Amino acid sequence: MLEAPHPPHPHLPHHPHPAPPPPAYPLYQSRPDAHRGAHFHHYHPQPGHLAPPPLPPHYQHHTHFHTYGGGAPVGGAAIGSKKKTWNFIHEKMSYDTFFTMKRLIERSQRPDEVLRWVTQNPAKVSHNHYPIALQKIGQLLQTTPPLRTRGDDADTEADFQTLCSAIISDCAKFDNFSIVNCLYAVAALGLPSDSQVVQVLEGESQSRLNQFNQKDVSMVFSSSMKLHPGSQHPLTEACLAGLEKNLERERHPQTLITPYTMALIAKYIARHRLRETRLLDTIADFLVKKAEYLDTKVIQKLVFPFSRMSYRPSSEQQFFSRLEEVVELKALSSPLATVNILMSLFQLGHFPGLVLHRVFSSAFINSPYALIVRRYLSLLDAAVELEYREYTGPRLQDAHKVLMFDHALTADEVNRKYSYKGLVAEALRQLVGEQNYKQDEVLAPGYYTDFLLWMDSSGRVLPIRTGAGLALSIVPSSCVAVTSKPADGPVTVVTWHYCHNSEVLVGSRAMRDRHLRLLGYFILQLPYHELEKLNGIEEVKQYLHKKLLDIPL
Repeated sequence: MLEAPHPPHPHLPHHPHPAPPPPAYPLYQSRPDAHRGAHFHHYHPQPGHLAPPPLPPHYQHHTHFHTYGGGAPVGGAAIGSKKKTWNFIHEKMSYDTFFTMKRLIERSQRPDEVLRWVTQNPAKVSHNHYPIALQKIGQLLQTTPPLRTRGDDADTEADFQTLCSAIISDCAKFDNFSIVNCLYAVAALGLPSDSQVVQVLEGESQSRLNQFNQKDVSMVFSSSMKLHPGSQHPLTEACLAGLEKNLERERHPQTLITPYTMALIAKYIARHRLRETRLLDTIADFLVKKAEYLDTKVIQKLVFPFSRMSYRPSSEQQFFSRLEEVVELKALSSPLATVNILMSLFQLGHFPGLVLHRVFSSAFINSPYALIVRRYLSLLDAAVELEYREYTGPRLQDAHKVLMFDHALTADEVNRKYSYKGLVAEALRQLVGEQNYKQDEVLAPGYYTDFLLWMDSSGRVLPIRTGAGLALSIVPSSCVAVTSKPADGPVTVVTWHYCHNSEVLVGSRAMRDRHLRLLGYFILQLPYHELEKLNGIEEVKQYLHKKLLDIPL
């Protein structure tokens, strides 16, 4: 098996498993107030297609309601919470005027109606109305995408420009609540990160970060991650540093560390493959203490970065035993989350026998999202066969087994244009002939490969036989796998198969390589920094020839 290397390129999303339904985090209530109820943060949209300043009619807004561990919705009002001092008091706006406008915005039926209330009544609008209006627009775009004429679109665009301009010009005068909520709302609406209203809100947030409480910082962190999904933005990094300081004080009762905050941190370090062992150990300690109170979907989010970074926490014995206990009890609450957790543990080389007894069952095979669950179960069953021979419990029946992946991952497909794969393919074609290698092959139990070659004990490349080598039981020891390795030295953006600035493979790739070696494949790596020094196809052919000769058959 031969895989072309991937040079440094912009971050692209990558997940080692089939993409499950979109994940939903509990939605954050910045400062819950009993008199306001729960009108803020009831929505948690995916990035949309809202170009600033127009509101395109095709925009789809997504709402998620979610709770942790069966608790009350996060967006709900806190009992006994201190009432917020609204800005309208300082602006000498009457109580009735403020709440009348607030009700009018919330009762609007169309986005253009919201915009008219805000833009055509400047004397009756406070800074605190802006996030309410932005949130309401998002809700309306989700539930009733408006059908408008061309003239209406122009008016709506003009009104949206007016709203954005008001936020930009008055942003420095906003209280923290309005800054945080406006940033959250524009991120939720999908405004591009280079739009002026986003940049102004981010700049103001950055300057006030030390004034924000932890919930505000968590909310800005979430907004910044949404606005800059492929980069480590300064605001995101600053929020992470602030949250990290709070984590160090977690034992103090006055500091509240929520599962939402921990999940945000876990998501960020996993996305960017940051092998930050101190943060990971903190997440592990949090899981050990709080796992019994968490929903399995939340546990899944918190466990994922450990497998992603191939990192066993310093408290690994407690970590693994606690997870086994809790996941066994909650296994059926979300079969998809449970098999995700198991996959993470397997990638770390830990095999929780107690939970395995539960998952190879009809309750999982016939669960919601059954096809995805069966893919996980098929790969888990193959891992048991290869690495956990002492297990004697239930197994997955052959009739239910499917390939984990039957084609290239989206990330792998996109990554080709950043790689030397085309050059390697042409060199191989000239070197060994098209009939002597396979490209883009999926090997059971579902591992995608770039190239596959067969060699005999003398080092001679043999013709590929149709269907040969694809079954678990008949892969011969003469199979050769050649895989990618990132550039050594200082690289700003590295390939996603390795942790950031590290030679440690991400967990999914490490488990794949383990399994392929156990199946008899030899994995040959082609470092990117070696290929980039070669000039022309002839040098690439000579390079590959030497690599193949050096394989210890």
